[in-house]
Amino acid sequence: MAFKQITSSFSAAPQLTQDDLAAAAKAGYRSIISSRPDGEEAGQPSAEEMARMAGDHGLAFAHVPIVPGKATDADADRMKEALATLPQPTLGFCRSGTRAATLWALAEADRADPATIVDQAKAAGYDLADLTPALKRRSERADQ
Repeated sequence: MAFKQITSSFSAAPQLTQDDLAAAAKAGYRSIISSRPDGEEAGQPSAEEMARMAGDHGLAFAHVPIVPGKATDADADRMKEALATLPQPTLGFCRSGTRAATLWALAEADRADPATIVDQAKAAGYDLADLTPALKRRSERADQ
């Protein structure tokens, strides 16, 4: 599977398999973040299973699950904390990669201009233009 690099320290991908985790470790990723709620789809590995598989490949793991289109500030803050504490570079995943990219963008809103964040995501294949108001709001909140 192709991992979509958004920045030098963060990439996003659809659901990962054991083979994908091996490839991620070989490619130099040091951490995995799952944005999928457990039980979202039949046959999907649980976060606990993914954490075990990631650990089998020497990868750190965090679970920051969100429902599509329902990311909250609390979710973004949990993602920001995960990105700040996990070894880099990090590979985030969900069903398609969009939620992982969305959480990354919201977590970065206090460090980069919203237009830059949207452009970085777009270059990797994720259209986050509709997220611009939330990015601006989080950026302004951080400035206060």
